[in-house]
Amino acid sequence: MAVGKLFIGRKVRELRMAHNATQSQFAERVGISTSYLNQIESNQRPVSASVLLALADKFQLNISELSTGETDRLVSALLEALSDPIFDAYAPSLQELKLITHNAPGFAHALIACHQAYRRNSEQLASMDDRLDLTAAVELTPYEEVRDFFHFVDNYVHELDVLAEKLAHELGDRKDDSYATLTGFLDRRFGVRVVHGQDKNELRRYDPASRLLSINPYAAAHTRVFQIAVQIAQLHAGEVVETIVRDAGFRTEEAADICRIGLHNYFAGALLMPYQTFLRTARELRHDLELLAARFGTSLEQVCHRLSTLQRPGLKGVPIFFARIDRAGNITKRHSATKLQFARFGAACPLWNAHQAFETPGRIIRQLAETPDGVRYLCLATLTSKGIGGFRTAQSSYALAIGCEISYTDEFVYADDLNVTQKTSFEPIGISCRICDRANCASRAVPPLKHKLTVNHNQRLPLPYELS
Repeated sequence: MAVGKLFIGRKVRELRMAHNATQSQFAERVGISTSYLNQIESNQRPVSASVLLALADKFQLNISELSTGETDRLVSALLEALSDPIFDAYAPSLQELKLITHNAPGFAHALIACHQAYRRNSEQLASMDDRLDLTAAVELTPYEEVRDFFHFVDNYVHELDVLAEKLAHELGDRKDDSYATLTGFLDRRFGVRVVHGQDKNELRRYDPASRLLSINPYAAAHTRVFQIAVQIAQLHAGEVVETIVRDAGFRTEEAADICRIGLHNYFAGALLMPYQTFLRTARELRHDLELLAARFGTSLEQVCHRLSTLQRPGLKGVPIFFARIDRAGNITKRHSATKLQFARFGAACPLWNAHQAFETPGRIIRQLAETPDGVRYLCLATLTSKGIGGFRTAQSSYALAIGCEISYTDEFVYADDLNVTQKTSFEPIGISCRICDRANCASRAVPPLKHKLTVNHNQRLPLPYELS
């Protein structure tokens, strides 16, 4: 895989200002001309390898932290927003979008938020009824606001991750009986007793007055352990969670509450699968999802989600994408540290193997896929069901999708017998029909937004129109 040019002007400018140096002073120490430094800081030229090494040597720049993941996510979201027909007169190049996201990320976020408000307003106007509330339409929903919070922090929360890892080390290796270890910790540290719950519909209930934590005895073992870990998160990491929520500056208390749930769940996952131990084990087991779940006593979904959070600076895991999709095609969880960025609106590409998971329960299915930008991926998908159990209990089924770029397939056991060097092995997939440029896709659900359609009444192809 070719490595793209590195534009880190904002980072270099911040580094120079942190050392109270003028451009000429900074350039002299790095060993380049002032004009070259000026071009680097304004993102007119990429940094060379020799400049990177000089910055690392003289200014302690951590090269491993120069990930393009955040830029890729922001560029993808911006590109999707600008694909809307309201921007017909403007077709920015990829380089122009990268300059915006590098130099003015705040502006890019503001434009994306503005486009989201426009879409919600348009959709509500289209289905207008007597209860139309334009104010609600313009604002981000609390769920969307929290989703974007995790998306743009790279799905990694350093303070919580480190705190959970520290506690995990204090508790020791508990793979033989996590339930007993965690319940014992709750009792010793917080005086909380864990008992069997009586309500079959509740996974967990905590009574602060009696210090009783009721756990549903009919839930799966990994679910019971996870819910105990969530309670530990509330009691042990509460202050850290409140600081993160406060600093995030959510618009409503609803969004803050939803984020608290996400942060408690994050801590629970990090406690059960401590960062460095999990990262090392994932590499040793070559990312075998079922073996990882067995080793840490967790579910496949918990393993996939944890793999998506391995973004610690200086100690990153394999860049992966992870999504959870329901039967209707809605993406209910999503994160990507790869160039593949999920669409913010609409369903996932129907050619993606994630949809086949519903037809093949109990199996991890594989796909070699190529997106329109020419990047190739190993895609894995499997079906998971969530529910407490019992004849009359509703069960929800989801497809879990996880994968990596082809350059990392040596680290995945699933690619051992696949031909990743032959172009014909890869199936074409897209991101979402509304922003996909593939002209001859018979599975297309809707035309792409920024293409005019040509209809030939004397000819019928798989699609009733051609793109121009």
